[in-house]
Amino acid sequence: MDRFVFLTFDGLSKGAVLAAFALALVLIWRAARIVNFAQGAMAVAAAYAGYSVTTATGSYWLGFGAALVGGLLIGMVVERAVMRFVDHSSPLSEVIVALGLVLVMQAVLGMVYGNEFLPAGTPFSRTALSVGDVPLLSRYDLFVFGAVLLVLLGLALLFTRTSVGLRMRASAFAPEVSRLLGVNVGGMLTLGWALASAVGALAAMLVIPTELGLHPHAMDLVFVSAFTAAVVGGLDSPPGAVVGGLTVGLILSYVSGYLGSDVTPMAVLVLLLAVLLVRPGGLFSSTVARQA
Repeated sequence: MDRFVFLTFDGLSKGAVLAAFALALVLIWRAARIVNFAQGAMAVAAAYAGYSVTTATGSYWLGFGAALVGGLLIGMVVERAVMRFVDHSSPLSEVIVALGLVLVMQAVLGMVYGNEFLPAGTPFSRTALSVGDVPLLSRYDLFVFGAVLLVLLGLALLFTRTSVGLRMRASAFAPEVSRLLGVNVGGMLTLGWALASAVGALAAMLVIPTELGLHPHAMDLVFVSAFTAAVVGGLDSPPGAVVGGLTVGLILSYVSGYLGSDVTPMAVLVLLLAVLLVRPGGLFSSTVARQA
């Protein structure tokens, strides 16, 4: 029983980080109707910016802020300089360009920073607080939960309570109609990419200290798990992304704890396949595609 409790809380802490990255994928989907396969590489690039500032100043929080600002700028540049010129008539074009971005960004990061794992610090202790003899959550885990909750509430307010959120969704669903109504569609797309990249940078800053460290490929496996979480919850549902992230985190923890870590990648892929077969829109999807 103690082992089950420990694995449950460990899974929730992992799931919270996956939820943050899944929120970034959901955000870009809601803003541009694109699954951004370069999200992981963009997040790592922003994390390297934060690492550089922290190393230069000795302040974790300055580096944390620099990573978020770097994420915003990277998202803007990618949308303005690359994705805006992609042929959007074929979804495959966007996928190929995004995968090309991944290769370029990882190669550049490797040339600039090297391919060694760099240490990533945390602002709070990662030593788990125990109840009896069972370790539960650390102060850093609580920080992660709080950060994910703030992002979720912020996105909920953005898309349900502000005109900017409405314009972003309108620009994604019906760009031509939105232009006729006076909406700056290009600006809304840029804003969506910037916000999604900033949320991805936040996720990278939260997850990298819990892994081996900062590396050009540090977010590759995280992207797979977070993409699964976003699909499980529904790519159009921020609450679904959080639930999906927690679900995937629990599955990874239970499978790793009882069956071994070698089985965890297969468990994620089985979950992804099951959801796509049973409910392709995700568990929290509420819209049905209009049939011709």
